Amino acid sequence: METALIPHWRRNIYLFLTSQFLSGITSMVVQYAIIWYLTKQTGSATVLSLATLLGMIPMVLLSPFVGPFVDRLNKKALLIVPDVVAAIFAIILSVVGTLQATFPLWLIFISLLVRSIAQTFQMPTIQSILPTMVPTEELTRINGQLGMVQSANMIISPALGAFLFAIIPMNFLILVDVLGAIIGISLLTFVAIPEHPVIDEKVHVLADAKFGLNKLRHTRGLWAITMIGATFTLMFMPAASLYPLMTMGYFHGTVGQAGLIEVIYSVGMLGGGAIIGLFGNWRDRMKPIFWATIAMGVTFGGSGLLPGNQTGFIWFVVLNVLAGAVTPFYSTLLMAMIQQSFPSNELGRVLGVLNSLTSIAGPVGLIFAGPLADTIGVEKLFIIGGVGSLICGLAMLLMPSVRAYDRQLQARLTAEAEPVVEEPLE
Repeated sequence: METALIPHWRRNIYLFLTSQFLSGITSMVVQYAIIWYLTKQTGSATVLSLATLLGMIPMVLLSPFVGPFVDRLNKKALLIVPDVVAAIFAIILSVVGTLQATFPLWLIFISLLVRSIAQTFQMPTIQSILPTMVPTEELTRINGQLGMVQSANMIISPALGAFLFAIIPMNFLILVDVLGAIIGISLLTFVAIPEHPVIDEKVHVLADAKFGLNKLRHTRGLWAITMIGATFTLMFMPAASLYPLMTMGYFHGTVGQAGLIEVIYSVGMLGGGAIIGLFGNWRDRMKPIFWATIAMGVTFGGSGLLPGNQTGFIWFVVLNVLAGAVTPFYSTLLMAMIQQSFPSNELGRVLGVLNSLTSIAGPVGLIFAGPLADTIGVEKLFIIGGVGSLICGLAMLLMPSVRAYDRQLQARLTAEAEPVVEEPLE
């Protein structure tokens, strides 16, 4: 996509990033508050795992079938409607929490499920519209800047959430989500989102999901990367869902310290995203992805070997800065490669299948995570996650189709961008 075809694209994309930043803060404040509420009220790894599981199930089950609608329906509506629905459920939860002494656990779980369904629609929509809003040569850099926005959200939200959690009753704190929806939707109305021509044929959910799966399977190298990503999620997600319990249970910390860990990790992510946003044009993006996976394994596994006291917590903070810094090199660079691998009118269907495949291992791991953590200790799950990350990194290094994927992709894009010179007729 040429810059000339997108007038004022920088102003447009930064308005879009601003809307995501402001609405994301409020949504994450409420998300953190709910998790801390569950941790404080129950102290159970099983309850936390179940809460995370409910947050992932829609991604696994619905993603392959959301893609066809992302490719066909109005993108702005797909971003606005889920925010409205999530805000309605936030109001319901707030009212019930006001009328009763405590929040019913089942209603909290339903609220988390609805928020996850909303995200299941919004995530592939954002991923599929970015390539239509910026020039191709700026895509990796803008993805890095989107990562910076998300990291900034994760820096501000835990600190703000911990502060508000201490001074505002939970039933009122939940209403912050409604404020975020109003801000996000208001800004989004001024954003121009290019729409490719709507596909006239009806949506055939199963056929379209099969289409996305076939496109992914027949993209040599990317299919292997997807399978490695699913394995990574299986090993990594169980411990990642128990961060509050690691801080408040194993290290005997406070809600404030649980918020601090989230902030620290996000500060690292912001630093990593800034490097990608400023210097994002690597000739071979698989190399930083490989080293990021190895570094996550070392830092995550090392966290599980720390002593369960405040000295150990200090080292936990240090390791999470490093882990956060390398995380965007995996997620952001991989997403930019995927976005460049398929036409925009197919991207929603492919991303739906890919998001489902890489997420499906998470619930499988979470089913065992809670009881396992309650039995052997949450710190042991961090060691398991670290070893799993190292195995995935080595798999990337050892598979030729994975190692060479980005070099081949960029060579193909360069060849497609070169003008065809017609030979004169004799």
